[in-house]
Amino acid sequence: MSDVPPTAERLLTSEPLMAHLATCRDGRPHVAPVWYVYDDGIVELVTTGRKLANVRENPRVALSIQKDADGHAEWTVTLLGTATVVDDDEATREATRRINAKYDASEDAWSENRLVRVDVGTASYRTYD
Repeated sequence: MSDVPPTAERLLTSEPLMAHLATCRDGRPHVAPVWYVYDDGIVELVTTGRKLANVRENPRVALSIQKDADGHAEWTVTLLGTATVVDDDEATREATRRINAKYDASEDAWSENRLVRVDVGTASYRTYD
């Protein structure tokens, strides 16, 4: 069972929005957009390059997801957690299928992508009425 508030969980799974993944590079933040899936306190994403190297060096990450309408924020969710690189081809393929289905994208994946699982430690959210 997750410590993520139920309202935040509902927002995270409501529609295919971009998350911004913050990792650490040389003591400085590195932020990049990613597609993701969320389920019961776990965020899964597939990535490569700098983000993947950063997670291998320092697993502490943050994710920010926000829904806007006509330039106005409707809600935001911020997650802090610990990321793990899963060096398993089949697990990466399965995660890629789940993520791409959420975003209505083809099931193709770059062979260098790796699955990253984020165990969410804390979550906060805010809705704007």
